Amino acid sequence: MSINVEYINPFVEGATNIIKNTCNVDVALGKPYLKASPFASNTVAIILGVTGDIKGQVIFNMPIESAKAIASKMMMGMPVTELDEMSKSAISELTNMILGTTATIFYNKGIKIDITPPSLLLGESMQITTNKIENVSIPLEITEIGAKFEIDMALAENVE
Repeated sequence: MSINVEYINPFVEGATNIIKNTCNVDVALGKPYLKASPFASNTVAIILGVTGDIKGQVIFNMPIESAKAIASKMMMGMPVTELDEMSKSAISELTNMILGTTATIFYNKGIKIDITPPSLLLGESMQITTNKIENVSIPLEITEIGAKFEIDMALAENVE
């Protein structure tokens, strides 16, 4: 199955709006590309499920240093030297807010989706597999804090 390209922009819009409002920084968009499955994670992966008119999963994938920089920005510049429970919670909540905003954008287009709570995975040499659904990756960069991450989307229309 392949992803409908019209599904990409709501994720980009949701991510850039929430990051700008939450962290007070601009986000640069890289060129979306197809990512073969399985793929390696960059140490931190936050996975959220999507159900409704569209089904699948969205994975926010980032190096640990990017996660710490984003968490620091979310916590008003408080230094984050390790991903403790508070900083993991901040990163997870950021992804939850991004997908909540994205769900609202879809709803306004007549597409109803629900999202599952985020699950944060932390580790090295992780491999993530998205079965039977093409994975589109959207690279994003917050140059002000040197943070890079990707939104990996494996989504398909829910045909019943």
